[in-house]
Amino acid sequence: MEITSYAPGTPCWVDLHTADPGTTAEFYAELLGWTVQDTGPESGGYRIALRAGGAVAGIGPQYEPARGPTFWTTHLSTDDVDATAAAFQRAGGQVHVAPVDVFDAGRFAVGSDPTGAAVALWQPRRRIGSARVNEPGAPCWHELATRDPERAAEFYRELFGWEVVPQQVAGTDYRLLRLGGREIGGMVRIGDDWPAEVPPHWLAYFAVPDADVAVQRVTALGGTVLTGPLDIEPGRFAVVHDPAGGVFGIIALRPEA
Repeated sequence: MEITSYAPGTPCWVDLHTADPGTTAEFYAELLGWTVQDTGPESGGYRIALRAGGAVAGIGPQYEPARGPTFWTTHLSTDDVDATAAAFQRAGGQVHVAPVDVFDAGRFAVGSDPTGAAVALWQPRRRIGSARVNEPGAPCWHELATRDPERAAEFYRELFGWEVVPQQVAGTDYRLLRLGGREIGGMVRIGDDWPAEVPPHWLAYFAVPDADVAVQRVTALGGTVLTGPLDIEPGRFAVVHDPAGGVFGIIALRPEA
């Protein structure tokens, strides 16, 4: 599905910062059918992943040694990243990377919400974000895992006007995130049954044609399966990590989803 614009407050881009972006990019290219372009030394070796001719995600170098699991960073679209970053702090979040231009592609900032989950803000210029979504090889879902979903709901509601709707999914404390009546993501409580070292985080999901085949491919390429494959209403999913430890989800969506 081709996308030409994102409403403010919508997840619009994902990227991963890892110790070996070249080898990691090869893993995802093999798994998800990406063509990966290195944007050159002036951008620090940041790579753009393409699917069906459209940019879908980014992979860049890790600037500090990882101190735990590495997660893809979800970016939320905004018309004015400076104003949104200021509102982000007023609402109780922390801004770790102040708004800065990314050449002519856009302007971004990085912070963490009041529950500790890292998230980025993206003001599009030449690049709107992911040009394709909800199809094999492209991002299709964004999920916030937090130990305090009530505080997270309050924060994102104030910042972007999200509607947070409780919903039982496989017996978990799950909430759908809606903007303008459209589902844009989900939120799950990190419970006592989760490993203590798992931090609050956003989890990016990529669509695949067949979850079981994709899981087999993950392990063949040196990755590890953390959860699944499991069936849920939207499709069959698994949570895995790449050989460098980057955590992400894969899901084979049912046509009606």
